[in-house]
Amino acid sequence: MGVCYAKQRSVLFAKKAPEEAGDIWTWVAIDAETKLIPSWRVGDRSGATAIEFVCDLSRLANRVQITSNGHRAYLEAVEASFGADVDYAQLVKLYGEVPHPAGRYSPAQIQGTKTFCYTGDPDPKHISTSYVERRNLTMRMSMRRFTRLSNGFSKKAENHAHSAAIHFMHYNFVRIHQSLRVSPPWWLA
Repeated sequence: MGVCYAKQRSVLFAKKAPEEAGDIWTWVAIDAETKLIPSWRVGDRSGATAIEFVCDLSRLANRVQITSNGHRAYLEAVEASFGADVDYAQLVKLYGEVPHPAGRYSPAQIQGTKTFCYTGDPDPKHISTSYVERRNLTMRMSMRRFTRLSNGFSKKAENHAHSAAIHFMHYNFVRIHQSLRVSPPWWLA
């Protein structure tokens, strides 16, 4: 999640806040094998944005296995985009109590995960959100506007989207990945 102009809770009190002000989400798909990002979308956390994002993924040529987090918008989006022509599962994290004494920004502890297979026959050993979670960390570390608790946020949603586009182009076609020792589209060479 990023911020456009002001945090969502502060938009009502912000002076001259643009219409798109508030929380802004970057939806990212990553191929676990090649580390290629075939699709990304900047928008809100609504079902409509989820459908746009997953519909863009449906252009992939072969049958794919998709794992998402427990966000309910993915259920309708995957069904609308792929129908039954996909292997789809959700990996839901189960959180426990925040240990006391908790600091202001102390995250809840993850107690475990639960897997739900919705469509097709997803391979259990490939049901994981680890790659995209690591990818999100890379995004936050690479772009100041994605850094949590900072003032480096975007003032306009359009600028935020352009920054993400430049980042993903660099990530896909220029950056040499440590684990692969090549850039993701190594198979194009």
